[in-house]
Amino acid sequence: MEEYPDLGPDEGQLIGARGDDVDRRIFWLVRNRLEPRASANGGWDQLFVDPRDDRYWELTFPQGTLFGGGPRQLTALSPAEAAAKYGV
Repeated sequence: MEEYPDLGPDEGQLIGARGDDVDRRIFWLVRNRLEPRASANGGWDQLFVDPRDDRYWELTFPQGTLFGGGPRQLTALSPAEAAAKYGV
């Protein structure tokens, strides 16, 4: 499996397009680097934490009506945003 760069401190959002490198990087990050914490919206929205810096990251599928859920989006959340939506 190809490796991708870890999340940098200056990154706040990754928006993939179906099958592009960003979408593949997001998939790799949630499988290999980020730790799952909670889910919402029937599991379509997922909260992760980066163990390297304790930042919260939310995985969503903004084009969820597309076949297979569409491309992924990974967005940094503040602790207050994570608590409000996911109760952590």
